[in-house]
Amino acid sequence: MTTKPLLYLEEYKLKQDANDYGLADELWDFESFKRKLQIVVVRYDENELEFDMIGVSCAIANVFRRLMLSEVPSMAIEKVHIYNNTSIIQDEVLAHRLGLIPLRADPRMFEYKANETDPPSALDTLEFELKVKCTRKNKDSTEVTNNENMYKNHSIYSGQIKWVPIGNQATIYTEAAVGPIDDDILISKMRHGHEFDIKLFAVKGVGKDHAKFSPVATVSYRLLPDIKLNRPVAGNDARLLQKCFSPGVIEIAKDDEAYVKDARYDSCSRNVYRYPQLADAVTIARVRNHFIFTVESLGALKPEVIFVEAAKVLKKKCRMFLDEIKGN
Repeated sequence: MTTKPLLYLEEYKLKQDANDYGLADELWDFESFKRKLQIVVVRYDENELEFDMIGVSCAIANVFRRLMLSEVPSMAIEKVHIYNNTSIIQDEVLAHRLGLIPLRADPRMFEYKANETDPPSALDTLEFELKVKCTRKNKDSTEVTNNENMYKNHSIYSGQIKWVPIGNQATIYTEAAVGPIDDDILISKMRHGHEFDIKLFAVKGVGKDHAKFSPVATVSYRLLPDIKLNRPVAGNDARLLQKCFSPGVIEIAKDDEAYVKDARYDSCSRNVYRYPQLADAVTIARVRNHFIFTVESLGALKPEVIFVEAAKVLKKKCRMFLDEIKGN
């Protein structure tokens, strides 16, 4: 007799937890969610984006972080065929180093490889080669201290990796559009007689399979700090209060009184509570539904594109989940 009411109670708790931070009583509502959701771009550089996601729970924020890290695809070197390697780097270590070199190729232009045993095709694979040999620049030179002056190809960099078009790829892409993002990534140090003869094959993949497929260097978020002064703080105490926070958070007015200028970039270190005379002057909290995101792209995709692609992945997952429910 008591089983049914208990099930209803558990169902109510599950619904409540969807948008409950441990304090609220209201249930999650889609129309309310749409009304409250805001995305505000704060700072945008070439490969770095900072934006605010407002009006969501930490679950939603974390979904986007994990999707950008693990499920937005990119191109990376997957197969390394080593025909000759006389350097001091073991084949396995060399292959791993080469796989971690980020490529500029746009993953949206390629398909996933259906079967890894299939031969490479223009639709799913990029082929590269690295053929270099270290030789002496001048046999008669007496230089013994500067390796760069003594040897040609003493240092092997990612810029020495050459693209080998497959099929009609040369008519679609350029080497600058598919090659390594940076040309100065050090692969190996060489000595006279050392040689590389290597073929490399890049395919499309996602970060949950291997970190080399992640399109971002990092994605992070934090809650917006909320700092309030409970009483006036002036004089030496004001200057001490200013030093307790990150630069630019607390400023001192002309009347020598402290005020909160911008709490956004505070580290929330709580150093202020070390001083008894200031402990009751400040209340430090965080806005529980205001997330500050930082997305740093490796360069193949712009950070705003990575976010949009993450939203597309989430949309696809939701549709698959709804189709599974309807199918049952």
